[in-house]
Amino acid sequence: MGLTNKVPEKDVQTTFNHIAGNYDKLNSIMSLGTHQKWRQQATRKLKVNPDKVLDLCCGTADWTITLAKRYPHAEVIGMDFSQEMLKIAQHKVSDAKVQNITLESGDAMNLRYPDNSFDAVTIGFGLRNVPDANQVLAEIYRVLKPGGQMICLETFKVETPIVKIGWRLYFNRLMPIMGKIFAKSKPEYQYLDDSVNKFVSIKRLAEMMQENGFHDIEVDNLMMKAAAIHSALK
Repeated sequence: MGLTNKVPEKDVQTTFNHIAGNYDKLNSIMSLGTHQKWRQQATRKLKVNPDKVLDLCCGTADWTITLAKRYPHAEVIGMDFSQEMLKIAQHKVSDAKVQNITLESGDAMNLRYPDNSFDAVTIGFGLRNVPDANQVLAEIYRVLKPGGQMICLETFKVETPIVKIGWRLYFNRLMPIMGKIFAKSKPEYQYLDDSVNKFVSIKRLAEMMQENGFHDIEVDNLMMKAAAIHSALK
């Protein structure tokens, strides 16, 4: 089906290792300060009462912590391929004083977990960064228990004409300034911008989920389709 991100995985990993210290600031800028609210909304989409949750591409663990607090009885695993992001995540988990989180390094395209291991799998702002999103969806499906649920929170290229004009002005004028301030080099900022613009559409992602076996797919558009929550069951 082809790669959904043509930037080599090692280069993406290097980028996130470099920007780890400022990732939360960059995330706030790219989402106009709404990413935490989006995570809360995405968490409310969970229809299962999970005993075991996997938060893929967990980054600095914002969603991992949210899930652990909402489901204190559950075992919550946060997994990412960036060691620098995981270092920051560990500090945030310690500060949050949650006891039910385990942070692990790993590859979202080749999960080490057995089939039917998790009641819920979440992935926030991570699917567009992997080389092959279809492979990740297949792996999520594999490790989910029958009846388990996946929740994907992601940003997308804006297609609505009027909104698109304003969004591009924001990205073309403000984002370069913020990228220069918070990212260590322009290419790192540019990658974050490109990863959104070159990813599949909201509609196409829903189709990919169906092609990988998921059903009861629901899509909640955010900020006039600048982002979306995709929810589905195995």
